[in-house]
Amino acid sequence: MASEDVKRTSDSAVSTIVNLAEEAKLASEGVKAPTGHVLLSIAKSLVAGGVAGGVSRTAVAPLERLKILLQVQNPHSIKYNGTIQGLKYIWRTEGFRGLFKGNGTNCARIVPNSAVKFFSYEEASKGILWFYRQQTGNEDAQLTPVLRLGAGACAGIIAMSATYPMDMVRGRLTVQTDVSPRQYRGIYHALTTVFREEGPRALYRGWLPSVIGVVPYVGLNFAVYESLKDWLIKSRPFGLVQDSELSVPTRLACGAAAGTVGQTVAYPLDVIRRRMQMVGWKDAASVVVGDGKRRASLEYTGMVDAFRKTVRHEGFGALYKGLVPNSVKVVPSIAIAFVTYEVVKDVLGVEMRISD
Repeated sequence: MASEDVKRTSDSAVSTIVNLAEEAKLASEGVKAPTGHVLLSIAKSLVAGGVAGGVSRTAVAPLERLKILLQVQNPHSIKYNGTIQGLKYIWRTEGFRGLFKGNGTNCARIVPNSAVKFFSYEEASKGILWFYRQQTGNEDAQLTPVLRLGAGACAGIIAMSATYPMDMVRGRLTVQTDVSPRQYRGIYHALTTVFREEGPRALYRGWLPSVIGVVPYVGLNFAVYESLKDWLIKSRPFGLVQDSELSVPTRLACGAAAGTVGQTVAYPLDVIRRRMQMVGWKDAASVVVGDGKRRASLEYTGMVDAFRKTVRHEGFGALYKGLVPNSVKVVPSIAIAFVTYEVVKDVLGVEMRISD
């Protein structure tokens, strides 16, 4: 979501901000790299991050699609009932390609999201640093980890907002099947259809729970990661720490654990976001509205109403539908993205800096 420091998020070690946040930090400290070098570094890092993100997301796309299907499926017409059964059902009814529906839109968001996030992080860092120096009266003050966390959260919210319409239509593209009453033919067709038939505000349905979810997600990522790191350095279990430094695999493991905790706590907001994205969809996929006499369109007046109706009609557990496949994909996604980023980085000659 929002935090991009390699020590603070589940996917930070493979994010394009690995290099970019470092440049922003240097800029905020008054150490400016040559313009040409910065622009080249940004371009190369965006490419490396885009390729790594695309490969990792594609590798776990079946689990991502199943998660969304579980989140939004009509409770009176259950088709997907668990991770294994759900994947088998998709394979049997839609074939191999069905496992990857919506993945193209998901991958298409990577580069614009990363670009907006970097520039937002840089500007937010400068603004927060200026305000912090004004408040403390210390012109030499630097950003603390908590302040950088705040800058990361701001950047995450801005980037998410800028690319949210793509995420909204991705949700719909993901749940439609070959037997859906009407098909979106792709990203552009989905965007224009929603805009024309439901209005521009429809492209931002579910935006509020997404923004609210940034706070617990980023905060818990930071807290859990730092706690795990401090515990490992102090206790030195299984020889994982040498010379007060964590190895890259250990950092990735800590990032995965922190990301899992953050996602679990913020997960109900993700479920509500996806359900709100389905509201107003004419000829919606049957997985959303059900079949036959049990067809019923989703109707929510807002986030609170969506929470209330979901819990009332399906129980509290409905807020965690799809959590298992979502958790299963965390570790392989990070590992694949990290390896891919390293390979592309070596090919492009991008210097990857991982430091405390």
